[in-house]
Amino acid sequence: MKINCIAVDDEPLALEMISKFIGQTSFLNLMGKFENAIDALAFIHKEPVDLVFLDIQMPDLSGMELARIMGANKKDSPCRIIFTTAYNQFAIEGYKVDALDYLLKPYNYEEFLKASTKALQFFENQKKSIKKVDEVPEYIFLKVEYQLVKVLLKDILYVEAYKDYVKVHLVDKPHPLLSLTSLKNMEELLPSNKFMRVHRSFIVALDHIHSITKNSIQIGKSTITVSENYKENFLKFLNRWMG
Repeated sequence: MKINCIAVDDEPLALEMISKFIGQTSFLNLMGKFENAIDALAFIHKEPVDLVFLDIQMPDLSGMELARIMGANKKDSPCRIIFTTAYNQFAIEGYKVDALDYLLKPYNYEEFLKASTKALQFFENQKKSIKKVDEVPEYIFLKVEYQLVKVLLKDILYVEAYKDYVKVHLVDKPHPLLSLTSLKNMEELLPSNKFMRVHRSFIVALDHIHSITKNSIQIGKSTITVSENYKENFLKFLNRWMG
């Protein structure tokens, strides 16, 4: 992956050196270099910057002050910081503002690459975490009689509790699948962004809802009552659904 970054330092020689180091590093993409934090902040608000190589001791707005502003507006500017400074007394403050690393001047390319690689690992782990959250399975396996049956999630209309079993009602199937499991297990198995429990005996597929009232759901030819215990979550969904 490529990390979009900028360099901020009020010393021209230091700024040129870090820009050169960024250019030597294949996974870094230099989007801009700035001699003051105010211009850098304006750029961060406009462009998709992932990482800032940031000097601390600067006039007008210090690097630490910029870091605090970025931390207060993390939703708008979710980029991270590697501090570059000649003063080691700022190290503790750097970690307080959640800096990824701290380069003490004068530093060489090996030290720069080590800090940059740490940033790369951070962003790769972050990307994996996001992907994992966003991943939705396409199917599940259910025990039906003496075999495991593959069931596509998009084909499930609703799931109904039936004694020690559940009935899984499917699109274009006249008879439901009967599986030896509990509704609680099904609730844990089915992705919550696609399915909702609305009754002690029913889980419904949100994509297959045809119509809604405050107390019931129409799916195909079936009308399913929303019980009091599940009404709060259902009403939140209803408000989103009705826009």
